Amino acid sequence: MVAAFSPLDSGPPRRILHVFRAPVGGLFRHVMDLVRLQAAAGHKVGIVCDSNTGGERAERALAELAPHLILGVRRVPMRRNPHLGDLAALRAVAARAAAVRADVLHGHGAKGGAYARLAVVETGGRPLIRAYTPHGGSYNYRPGSLLHRLYMAAEGVLARRTSVFLFESEYVASRHRAYVGVAGAVTRIVHNGIGEAEFVPVTPAADPFDLLYVGELREAKGLPVLLEALARLRAQGRPLRLLMVGSGPDAEALAALAAAHGLSEAVAFEPAQPIRAVLARGRILVVPSLAESLPYVVLEAAAAAMPMVSTNVGGIPEIFGEAAGALIPARDPEALQAAIAALVDEAPESVSARFRALSDSVHERFSMDRMGSDVLSGYAAAFRALRRSAEAPASVKVSEPA
Repeated sequence: MVAAFSPLDSGPPRRILHVFRAPVGGLFRHVMDLVRLQAAAGHKVGIVCDSNTGGERAERALAELAPHLILGVRRVPMRRNPHLGDLAALRAVAARAAAVRADVLHGHGAKGGAYARLAVVETGGRPLIRAYTPHGGSYNYRPGSLLHRLYMAAEGVLARRTSVFLFESEYVASRHRAYVGVAGAVTRIVHNGIGEAEFVPVTPAADPFDLLYVGELREAKGLPVLLEALARLRAQGRPLRLLMVGSGPDAEALAALAAAHGLSEAVAFEPAQPIRAVLARGRILVVPSLAESLPYVVLEAAAAAMPMVSTNVGGIPEIFGEAAGALIPARDPEALQAAIAALVDEAPESVSARFRALSDSVHERFSMDRMGSDVLSGYAAAFRALRRSAEAPASVKVSEPA
């Protein structure tokens, strides 16, 4: 069983090094929020991340975060997929952890989690814990596929070097239990949290698009399904327009697919930009993903009471709670078409009431302060387990109770 939230003492000030690959998207937002929360709680915090992704936007975000990063930022080349360059990145993580005398190595995502748990760090005898927050990634491959088997086998090996698992959704925690198993490490579910300012309704922009997509431009996000659904809607005589905001490896292929569907004049592509300003430019957010963990874009839209059509994947039902019955199956353009049409046709007063209720529900369940407290209490539990293990006789196994 996974331990529920408990306001445990987070312990003395720690030296925390967050390790992750790409300074983009929801994972980066999660790390930035944790950095601010942990620094405000008196901990010393630093970052190690990739030097080749994120561009100017990441540079600006890291510069704004700098006052909270007493342990600084170290950027080194990191590849998305396994690569020989991982050895150099792993050495860089280990060297940075030793140089800043980190006592918490917190890896995020599959690549950051591997680095944080495999790094051989010279500690001088001081305690060191290794925390891991999966963000979907390797857990989202189709069960039984070769890649899924390989990644789950790797997670099984890495689990033995994990002090505390901090799953961001019950969905990913359940995938871990099913395909990796339950290790002796401390385990917590720490839902992503959002701040009070994000619950202020968005003021619509002039002449908004009918539909809005925000996120990576990748096939795994279900975007071919969205384009097919839009083509079907327009064939019904609904002249809907779609704004797609983001970047990714399939951007050119998606633009070509939109043209093939006759949608060149109906679909606009724009680069990533601040979410609140983007939400103001659409009437309905569409989340057609094939797999997710606990996506921030859904949390942010729900908080702002934004009308939304989403697939029933990953941790999204955990966000929708009692309203999860409105979610639709993935990979189904007809279901997506019908759900969009129904929301377009629904009375505005009814739409507003439904999504205001969802916003209120999210406000009760996804607090940023709670997220920060849960992470720190997870660290503290891992240190307690480490201390008990060091004090116990060699023949006795000690594990943190669930």
